[in-house]
Amino acid sequence: MKHHAKFYIDGEWRDPQGDQTLAVINPATESPTAEITLGNEKDIDRAVAAARGAFAEWSNTPLEERADYLTKITALYQSRIPDLAAAVTTEMGAPSWLATSAQAPAGLAHLATALEVAKTFNWSSAHGASRIVKEPIGVCGFITPWNWPLNQLTAKFAPAMLTGCTIVHKPSEIAPLSSLIFAEICHEAGLPAGVYNLVNGDGPTVGAAISSHPDIDMVSFTGSTRAGVDVAEKAAGSVKRVHQELGGKSANIILDDADFNAAIKGGVSTMMMNSGQSCTAPSRLLAPNAHIDEIVSIAVEAANAWTPGPPESNAKMGPVVSESQWNKIQSLINIGVGEGARLACGGPGKPEGLETGYYVRPTVFTAVKNDMTIAREEIFGPVLCVIGYDTEEEAIEIANDTEYGLAGYVSGGDLERARRVASKIRAGYVTINGAGMDFTVPFGGYKHSGNGREFGAHAFDEFLEVKSIVGYGA
Repeated sequence: MKHHAKFYIDGEWRDPQGDQTLAVINPATESPTAEITLGNEKDIDRAVAAARGAFAEWSNTPLEERADYLTKITALYQSRIPDLAAAVTTEMGAPSWLATSAQAPAGLAHLATALEVAKTFNWSSAHGASRIVKEPIGVCGFITPWNWPLNQLTAKFAPAMLTGCTIVHKPSEIAPLSSLIFAEICHEAGLPAGVYNLVNGDGPTVGAAISSHPDIDMVSFTGSTRAGVDVAEKAAGSVKRVHQELGGKSANIILDDADFNAAIKGGVSTMMMNSGQSCTAPSRLLAPNAHIDEIVSIAVEAANAWTPGPPESNAKMGPVVSESQWNKIQSLINIGVGEGARLACGGPGKPEGLETGYYVRPTVFTAVKNDMTIAREEIFGPVLCVIGYDTEEEAIEIANDTEYGLAGYVSGGDLERARRVASKIRAGYVTINGAGMDFTVPFGGYKHSGNGREFGAHAFDEFLEVKSIVGYGA
């Protein structure tokens, strides 16, 4: 078992200020696979001082030079995809095929997209006799999650460093290993000292220190809504900018003219991928009551195809990330049964033959009402709720009857109708007829799903201040 004792601060791997450690648990074996040291406020002070010290020079480095560094990082990232994928499999249980085909490559997509955006981004513009310019906000604190660790890190890192910001990063203490490799990549690329700094630690200590630190100008957080509220409260005292990408309870509206087989199998696959641990998971399947039996039958068949198994095997689904997460999912499944929802497949307990590991049975609930707990709370596991509706208007009303607004899905044969329904969903990222991910358009949520946007040019604006220079053209 490897012990990752040091933090990456000011261009070097440095000893921590404390000696508290934490085991990183492999969720497939329930055994420690590595050990990290947990940082404290003094470690964050050092990292912030390094980032603050690097900011003046880095923010004035020509964009072309910053892009050159990111190009080197991108090439090294690509060369280390096998290592990155293996780390994700070990730390959070993603099946090897998913880690290799999606978890690690998602980071590569964000790096490449940012490089393209930088080529045409509008940094300043004339406004009559005045000029409007965009300047880097300063030192940015990143708090990233365990479910898509590289996706979330790179979605923040690439636009931040290209806009001239410097970074202090706390990865999830549950899944820190892939971020440690990313720090190695930055070091090998020769990124100037202090531009990127990494401190391991937990939320109540290191996360809180980042959120409240007076010399951090912005905090970008991805995680639960509860934790996002805490970040915002701690950040308020220093009036820093707060970007939040939080939870979701996304509706997947199947219109009565949809290709049921394609739409439902696709929706179930999106739901079950990553063991249901995606904030955009279409966890509420809204089905026309006139066809609900057929739709449930297809959904059950599709869910049962997501057979859980060891991540290194060819199993489609791995474990969920931790014992506490497994217990939460089991509790919500039992609550669903207790509130009157019917199990069409799956249910509580571990899959047969998988007594070791935090495995969850792919589960489909029917007869779900939108006021049930399982339809209101983000389960963050492979649990699908099928909710019936009678009219298009009712489907839209149910879809929007949630505190969340991160994503939405619509499937229908009449494209104009599907577009109309999609336009009425109160969510930041809506997909029609199973379209693939677009890394160039803004991604973020309405309501309790957060504020601000990631991906593409909108991500650049999150890390920039806007200055008006009046009389510039006089």
